[in-house]
Amino acid sequence: MEFLDEVDLKILRMLQEDARTPFSKIASTIGVSEATIHLRVQKLRKLGVIKGFRAVVDPARVGKAVTAIVLLKADPMKYKDALKQVAAIEDVYEVYDVTGEYYAVLKVRAGSSDALAKVIDRIGEIEGITSTQTLIVLRTMKEEDRLIF
Repeated sequence: MEFLDEVDLKILRMLQEDARTPFSKIASTIGVSEATIHLRVQKLRKLGVIKGFRAVVDPARVGKAVTAIVLLKADPMKYKDALKQVAAIEDVYEVYDVTGEYYAVLKVRAGSSDALAKVIDRIGEIEGITSTQTLIVLRTMKEEDRLIF
């Protein structure tokens, strides 16, 4: 973070709030030129700080009302390949390689409990996956995609 100055951080905060904010508005709010904003955003994208711009969609409103957290155990010798296969499954939205009793934690979104069961069955069929434990989310109390800095 040492290569980010306060202007960069202000730009990032505003874009996280609304990625469609015009550069002219960002420039006037921060007190720099629009060209500066354009160059800074280009720099932040090139450095990989800004990974992309996308709309935030309500999963339930697009047919993905069921969310589950799946904990995986795996054969250590087959783990790397198994994780690649898990990550390629359409309804698996997040994959975390973790420490502790489980090897990975997944966030899965599906349209129904039956669809979720099919995803879990598919995960269980992957060579190297030795067991799964599934936690179905009853309510989402907090889900934040913005970073605070």
